[in-house]
Amino acid sequence: MKLTSHQNMKIFILLLLSSHFAFSVKHSLKYILTASSGLPDFPEFVAAAVVDGSLVVYCDGSKKIIEPKHDWAKKLLENDPNQLEHYKGSCFERGPIFFKATINSLKQRFNQSGGVHILQRVNGCEWDDETGEVIGFNQFGYDGEDFLSIDLKTETWIAPKPQAFITKLRWDADKAEMKFIQYSLTVLFPEWLKKFLDYGRSFLLRTELPSVSLLQKTPSSPVSCHATGFYPHRASLVWRKDGEELHEEVDHGEILPNHDGTFQMSVDLNLSSVTPEDWTRYDCVFQLSGVKEDIITKLEIDRIRTNWVKPSDMTVLVTAAVVVLALILIGAAGFIVYKKKKAISPPSSPDNSTELSEQLNPET
Repeated sequence: MKLTSHQNMKIFILLLLSSHFAFSVKHSLKYILTASSGLPDFPEFVAAAVVDGSLVVYCDGSKKIIEPKHDWAKKLLENDPNQLEHYKGSCFERGPIFFKATINSLKQRFNQSGGVHILQRVNGCEWDDETGEVIGFNQFGYDGEDFLSIDLKTETWIAPKPQAFITKLRWDADKAEMKFIQYSLTVLFPEWLKKFLDYGRSFLLRTELPSVSLLQKTPSSPVSCHATGFYPHRASLVWRKDGEELHEEVDHGEILPNHDGTFQMSVDLNLSSVTPEDWTRYDCVFQLSGVKEDIITKLEIDRIRTNWVKPSDMTVLVTAAVVVLALILIGAAGFIVYKKKKAISPPSSPDNSTELSEQLNPET
């Protein structure tokens, strides 16, 4: 039977609508290795394995501690000695020596003496559970600024700082090491990520909806739509006017972790040019990956929580534990990420020269 153009259009619309609920979920595994200099109250070297934004394994190189943060993560390491040996090598052996020497080398390279300095490497992968696509990444930073990052497509290193260019040339020339890094980022780490998801299914693949509140400090302040307590971190929060998403007069905040393993985020709306009569035209919409129903919060005056009613008794409104992952790790086990502009800092070579050594191994 031949379908009419009207019937074809109806089928197309139905397919388009149904695709809205066909979520492609990307999972991530990040290894964060951090070394500090000039911070006597913090460990000199720590590392963490983070899956989908949740800390799963922590280690302290100084105290020789590897601490799975969940029972299922402990069981995984018991059943997978290769991962355990990887953590021991990175945290107790190669890592501390490598990073400490690197800090000394980079301080010379940047003509620095004393002060607080942080080196960090973030590497790992993202895996799309629907398409199977894998994206590997390996980034170095120094004192909160990008230093080196890998480009797997061109098999080269990107050096945004002139001080990193010599290292880039050396690493680009080491083709065998590049192949090993590619294997780690695109084959080995995705396998480990899938193991984490399998062992921690009840925790990592759960769904938790947030509580959504409207907050305002003063009558002239923007109204903040704040969602907290959601999981996973794949979520969006937007302001709409008459059903259309707003891009002007809004300020989107970052997704931040809570102490209980859930997440929070907020988006501010500037209402300085909006009359009270038009407030009802606005609403805040929260969407969580894998959940069909959105949480819609109308902009109504009686929904807004504020602390400006009694100026003489004004207190600070605590919306949640606004703590970045680094500080959570400090509270949990002494982990620190130093941030000036960005939260990534690099490691430097095992020698004390002004250049990173050829022996510098990105996969240490």
